[in-house]
Amino acid sequence: MTDPLVGKLVDGRYEVVSRIARGGMATVYLAIDRRLDRDVALKVMHGHLAEGAAGSAFISRFRREARSAARLTHPGLVAVYDQGIDGETSYLTMEYIDGGNLRRLLTEGGPLPVDDALRILEDVLDALAAAHRSQLVHRDIKPENVLLSSDGRVKVADFGLARAVTEVTSTTTGTVLGTVAYLAPELVARGVSDARTDVYATGILLFELLTGRQPFTGETPIQVAFQHVNSQVPGPSSFVPWLPAEVDDLVTALAAREPDDRPVDAGAALTLVRRTRRGLDQATLARRADRVVVPDPLDGTREEDDDDALTALSPPRAVEVPLDPDATTVIELDPHGSTVALPIGAALLESAGPPGGDERAPRRHRLRLLLSALGAIAAVAAVLLYLFVGPGAYTTVPDVVGQQKAVALTSLQSDGLKPTETDVFDDATPGTVVATTPGPSGRVHKGGAVVVAVSKGPDLVTVPDSLVGSMQADAKAALEKAGLTDAYAAGKHYSDTAAIGSVLATDQKAGAEVKRGSAVTLTLSDGPEPLTIFSVIGASQDQAQSDLTNAGLKMAVGPPAYSDVFAAGAVMSQDPAPGTAGHRTQTVTVVVSQGPEMVVVPDVTGQKADKAQAELEALGLKVVRQSSPLGSLNNRVWQQSIAPNASVPKNSTTITLTVI
Repeated sequence: MTDPLVGKLVDGRYEVVSRIARGGMATVYLAIDRRLDRDVALKVMHGHLAEGAAGSAFISRFRREARSAARLTHPGLVAVYDQGIDGETSYLTMEYIDGGNLRRLLTEGGPLPVDDALRILEDVLDALAAAHRSQLVHRDIKPENVLLSSDGRVKVADFGLARAVTEVTSTTTGTVLGTVAYLAPELVARGVSDARTDVYATGILLFELLTGRQPFTGETPIQVAFQHVNSQVPGPSSFVPWLPAEVDDLVTALAAREPDDRPVDAGAALTLVRRTRRGLDQATLARRADRVVVPDPLDGTREEDDDDALTALSPPRAVEVPLDPDATTVIELDPHGSTVALPIGAALLESAGPPGGDERAPRRHRLRLLLSALGAIAAVAAVLLYLFVGPGAYTTVPDVVGQQKAVALTSLQSDGLKPTETDVFDDATPGTVVATTPGPSGRVHKGGAVVVAVSKGPDLVTVPDSLVGSMQADAKAALEKAGLTDAYAAGKHYSDTAAIGSVLATDQKAGAEVKRGSAVTLTLSDGPEPLTIFSVIGASQDQAQSDLTNAGLKMAVGPPAYSDVFAAGAVMSQDPAPGTAGHRTQTVTVVVSQGPEMVVVPDVTGQKADKAQAELEALGLKVVRQSSPLGSLNNRVWQQSIAPNASVPKNSTTITLTVI
């Protein structure tokens, strides 16, 4: 069916070209920004989100989240350009990414090589770290929201939408909206989230990139959510036995069930991933898990779709594909990562199904008995652990965040811990501790290792030189190469010397050091200022030159001409004509009068009257004939009123001939 929005102009600016994807919360279109003449991704929110009592609250929250996302500047984040409402259409416009996403990559190719999986996760965490430093949480990290551009760049998309919906629905309906396969336990159980919630989702993402499957599966969303809340994510070697323990430790640290056991934010997680990657040998990094193909659990088809990708991908193929050719179990839930609404705390219930009348009730009863038995075993194990190991086997990590490195290391060592230092980019003063793993108050074995992330200052890059004077496209490319983004000064900026689209000025000096990902504002030339050509006709040549120069115009002088109207030295005509639209620096060509043309009067006395008249008229003189007092005897000129050899104006002089 034809989408009614295709071909329409949204908000008088965005021409919708085609539909790219449709998900549970929005539809994404490829559109052309007619004002700036560029392709954009237009994300239109589904109308039901704005309905009812919660509608206005959602719109208000969504606007705030969009503004916050628009302030984020990082090469790994999809740029948000604009947001607005056109009638009943609430929309976002964003950077258009010509490529695919991780879901498509997994579907078509299966698990990734270890090196590729870790490299992609580093890029995702680097982008998330920029958001976390601005106190922004993504809240919906999943393969659909990790985009891969055609030139190989990794881009994180879809800040704000899921969070905006959840903050409204959690208060009005008691539900949390998200992709159940990647929801952190605290989000499911209590509806709360922070930077560690994103870290959990990246751990699940890494598990899937390495194994080709998700760690928890089930027949219903509640069953999957129950496992997130009540079970620790297994190491990926459970499914890919050759994966080393370092990879298991990384995944279980990122996806720890307790938030305090995870890295404090994406920056700390990035440090952990990089350290793990450096410690693996090349053979392991190059290896990838086998792809496992099983029958489709739903035995059906669906249109290929990127559920809630915030920005545009290459248009999906117009074919139907199996729901999940890469599924690894017949009960895997929604492998394409659909967004669902879960009652907050529902996963804490012991049973995941409706009571009574369910033919699967005996199986659930057995499950409850099994869980009770496992709980009893765990209790006995805890008692034995207490007896043989003792309460002093664990300690808590002191809060050293914000302290100088030397003080923090001494504090950790005095508590019997073994601190390991790692340097990270951060806005904090160099030498200041910005995070620890485990985090403050986290549990750790006495004598255990604690990774201390120490600020080495912000990640600074140098503003390129030669921006001023270059064309817009060249300046943009230079900024991107330097790790910076481009912004543009508002309003018109005219220049008599700079070409249209060239850079007149920047808000940062060439050679200045600024934070990576910062925006450099470019002032672009709009060319010479427009004006209306005025008249200099009748003015002297010198006066015309002065008037045109003072107005920023140039004057050229054409070949002179005679004029019976304009005195010698006066401008008798101009091009362009007065009243014509023009611009500064334009050339106005003037014609200067030489005055009337002069002729020498010949001596025609004694000539036949007709011949004399013809000769004088050929010179541009007017002739009047009169008879002499003696009458006309032989019709010859007896006298002429202007003496021979006199100079007189052509076309305006009358000479009288007396004929005898």
